[in-house]
Amino acid sequence: MNDGDERRSDGQSILVRVATRRDVPGIVRMLADDPLGAGREQYADPLPQTYFDAFDAMQAQPGNDILVAELDGNVVGCLQLTFIPGLSRLGMMRAQIEGVRVDGRYRGRKIGELLMQDAIARSRTAGAGLVQLTTDISRPDAHRFYEGLGFVRSHAGMKLSLA
Repeated sequence: MNDGDERRSDGQSILVRVATRRDVPGIVRMLADDPLGAGREQYADPLPQTYFDAFDAMQAQPGNDILVAELDGNVVGCLQLTFIPGLSRLGMMRAQIEGVRVDGRYRGRKIGELLMQDAIARSRTAGAGLVQLTTDISRPDAHRFYEGLGFVRSHAGMKLSLA
């Protein structure tokens, strides 16, 4: 995988590429356009600086990218892909996927599937032995989506909010 791979979805060319700083407002818009995200994101003009600071911190950390799906010059999907070196499983590297979103106007066109396939391919290329993700228990459609891609419910996720 290189920084931008063109794929076909629903008869249209979708470019999957690594996000740039100029993509941050569109990414935040998608994160906020969601029942759970609406209560925890702040999509405003101007966008809070914290989003740009977080993006810059991600860019400074090797193996931590946001991938975007672009259609006709517009960002219509995103996910975060992070590589995590570890000691378990004989020192296996894992790939973690977070924040998968597709613009509501473009759902049902297999854009999420293309993004996930690209992230999985990048993970293989990087030498990861496992791709993992969590999804909120209140999202049965997301569970079906990930299971359709071959993901298995193998663990119970837990979180502790520090904010």
